[in-house]
Amino acid sequence: MRINKYISETGFCPRRETDRLIAAGRITINGVICEAGDNVVLGDTVLIDGEVIPSRAEPVYIVLNKPIGITCTAAQHVAGNIIDFVNYPSRIFAVGRLDKASEGLILLTNDGDIVNKMMRSENGHEKEYMVTVDKRVTDQFLQEMSSGVDILGVTTKPSETFRIDEYEFRIILTQGLNLQIRRMCKALGYRVLRLERIRIMNISMDGLEQGNWRDLSDEELQILHAQLDSI
Repeated sequence: MRINKYISETGFCPRRETDRLIAAGRITINGVICEAGDNVVLGDTVLIDGEVIPSRAEPVYIVLNKPIGITCTAAQHVAGNIIDFVNYPSRIFAVGRLDKASEGLILLTNDGDIVNKMMRSENGHEKEYMVTVDKRVTDQFLQEMSSGVDILGVTTKPSETFRIDEYEFRIILTQGLNLQIRRMCKALGYRVLRLERIRIMNISMDGLEQGNWRDLSDEELQILHAQLDSI
């Protein structure tokens, strides 16, 4: 089994974070610093920073209503990092990102397998946002946003858009480009004043107060797994 898959399945961290640990020389296999692509077989001793990987804890799935100013990183040196903010008693990590200036729903877990599934399907599952902009939301603007906007050298995938009021609209994306909504709006001459994610796939905040979190329900988790397996 590839080392990054092996570690993600322990629940210690997802594959992308494992790759960063490998690049930093912090993982050894049988006393030898491992390299990207190395394999692990039954009986191998895998250490991170010289320590045995902790045994897999009970799976944790958290929905957080992230406030503005919190950064979606596990890096302890970053002030306002999401892990310190949640202060969960066991190791968890965020699924994907929500930029520092944005607010709303983000998932946190210790289940590396579900993180990998969600990241692989990032361009397939729905994410819904409420957006406030600095100019009136016109029919033409909504049409252009929904049909695709040229950013980052590509045309964004079609999306669904709905006017809420003069300066606010709702958008459903099935894509995960960096700062996508902000870049789309800027390309059309608009500036985002407020950006809130309100749903990821079947998960919503359901009145969750900003700064608070709740556990994912068994029903939500079951539906989430079913949707991920179908993408």
